[in-house]
Amino acid sequence: MKTTASTFAAFFLSAVALLAADGGLAIDTSDNLKSVLEQQTGQVVEVRLKNGDKLGGKIAAVGDKLLHLSQLTGQEFFDAVIDVKDVSAVIVRTKQK
Repeated sequence: MKTTASTFAAFFLSAVALLAADGGLAIDTSDNLKSVLEQQTGQVVEVRLKNGDKLGGKIAAVGDKLLHLSQLTGQEFFDAVIDVKDVSAVIVRTKQK
């Protein structure tokens, strides 16, 4: 299982590095998923959960344990509260057409 987690982490960091090279998303070596979420507060993102589900919406708040997504994609009148530990990836739009 460690190999899978380290492989995912390497893939995630590589993807983030590519985005940062284009002037999009940038991370610091001390960042973690929670700090990346905090940096995106007020932005529309998609989060992938460890169970494979995905939710999109605007990050309203990030607490020590919970993430509050508002204006859910496709369900704009709904909000969601997600356990930060359940988030496996954050997808951020970095370019416009």
